[in-house]
Amino acid sequence: MTALEINDLNVWFGHAHDRVDAVKGACLSVNQGESFGLVGESGSGKSTILRAITGLAPQWSGTIRVEGEALSGAKRDRRFFRTVQMVFQDPYASLHPRHTVDQVLSETLHLHGLDNIDQRVKGLLNDVGLGQRFRFRYPHQLSGGQRQRVAIARALAGEPDILLLDEPTSALDVSVQAEVLNLLTDLRRQRGLTYLMVSHDLPVIAHMCDQLAVMRNGEIVEVMSSETLRVGTPEHPYSQELLQASVAV
Repeated sequence: MTALEINDLNVWFGHAHDRVDAVKGACLSVNQGESFGLVGESGSGKSTILRAITGLAPQWSGTIRVEGEALSGAKRDRRFFRTVQMVFQDPYASLHPRHTVDQVLSETLHLHGLDNIDQRVKGLLNDVGLGQRFRFRYPHQLSGGQRQRVAIARALAGEPDILLLDEPTSALDVSVQAEVLNLLTDLRRQRGLTYLMVSHDLPVIAHMCDQLAVMRNGEIVEVMSSETLRVGTPEHPYSQELLQASVAV
């Protein structure tokens, strides 16, 4: 079953002479339970695709289907957010600074119309490897990795099928990046989740994803398997350039 399908997606900002085309004619398909990566340099349109899916980039054309249902415009209903959730790059910016972890998770569960809030909060914290001692802490009392775990727990609260991951470890120290990536791998396996993951880090995509699309200047220039990336045989010159730059680093 196809979890997410995008055809001829165009996303732009501004109007007329001020219009900037951020994504041009993008096409991709992600099967249920698959992890699909979007890679490319900054400004290539990777995150803009995620924002179009969630309604945060309202000016778009083309087709976006989530579990077979076509989206339109920028408005997304509760049913959409029970199916799709997003984890943002900067966990500190995405968490309310005056809300405890308990408030963040409890409020999200209430918004999804779920019951047994107390037990669900405990379960979410355990699922992301934090435990109960973090429940009543504020974001500033947590490390970057712990904040991102809270953000992941919040995304999981509505029991979604699809997670959109926007550079989920790039704001973290190198020492904790692997821990968060391993957590995401475990959660995908345990919950049967589908991931669409944005990263500029090719080794991360090779580790996390089954397939990937390489973006440049708003266009997808190549779609390949992660195995193709690992053995170093992409076809497009820009994909080869990215790979060489990654190896050099």
